[in-house]
Amino acid sequence: MLILAVESSCDETAVALVRDGREIVTDQIFSQAALHAVYGGVVPEIASRSHVEVISQLADLALEKGGVTRKDIDAVAVTAAPGLIGALLVGVNFAKSAAMALGVPLIPVHHVRGHIAANYLAYPELEPPFVCLAISGGNTLICDVRDYTDVHILGGTRDDAAGECFDKTARVLGLGYPGGKPIDDLAQTGDDRKYILPIGHVDDNPYDMSFSGLKTAVINLAHTAEQKGEELDRASLAASFCRAVSDSLVPRTMQAVRTLGYGKLAVAGGVAANSRIRGDFQRACDKENVTLYVPPMRLCGDNAAMIGSQAYYEYLAGARAGTDLNAWANMEISEANFRGRA
Repeated sequence: MLILAVESSCDETAVALVRDGREIVTDQIFSQAALHAVYGGVVPEIASRSHVEVISQLADLALEKGGVTRKDIDAVAVTAAPGLIGALLVGVNFAKSAAMALGVPLIPVHHVRGHIAANYLAYPELEPPFVCLAISGGNTLICDVRDYTDVHILGGTRDDAAGECFDKTARVLGLGYPGGKPIDDLAQTGDDRKYILPIGHVDDNPYDMSFSGLKTAVINLAHTAEQKGEELDRASLAASFCRAVSDSLVPRTMQAVRTLGYGKLAVAGGVAANSRIRGDFQRACDKENVTLYVPPMRLCGDNAAMIGSQAYYEYLAGARAGTDLNAWANMEISEANFRGRA
């Protein structure tokens, strides 16, 4: 089954062709990072306009690069939630038009389920059940992936997402937007124990996290140093920050793995590209004889291939949408069947 997949939930426009949920035929991505860098973050109106400008060109490019014709497409998939509502609507409307013109089914996909599915593309042997930590700019969730379309939240952040903290910290350190890779690069030469940073604790759920205190602590450290005229060790602050984020994510996630007993852990989303987090998870999994799955860098960030992968399993489970499909800025991952929500 060949699926044309569309992703436009934030600041990447992407169109991919995915076969049977496991094979990437082609994945074309247009990054808007340069457009938003001057503002230090994503400007929703600029994001939406850029999606409009490039999405049809990307679809044509995907067909060309994939060596297929419109007649070869069996279904169209699209991210319908969550994300920036204007950006989502561009992709949803394009996908609805494409599905109607081609006379094929339309499959709505939850963005975070797509991030989880990136591991199916990287690891053909991976099958549910497993625990997955989904960490990105807008989400930090520990999930029980019971089946391809049966995903339940075990815990998550109560406030800021881990990826959001990376971007805010990068801004404080003068690294620009997006902040993930610059912080990772800077941290390589720093002392990760030079700055003592807080790790949030939530009393009523062992799997829940909080990152707002960490973000505030970094901002206060930088501002205090500036006010006192002291030199800030930027590399060590970056390293200490990465350590603090990892020390929040790894123990809670590993506790979930031990409790459920699946013996398999997947990590997904843009923050999964961080070398400290990847390394700490690998060491923890090696210690406890758990198999770790982390996508390659190109599949950690937003892309359409992951949407096409998850769409295949949503299709098998009966997910379909019509021309009344809407988009939602917020939707829990366990609710993502989209039926009756037009």
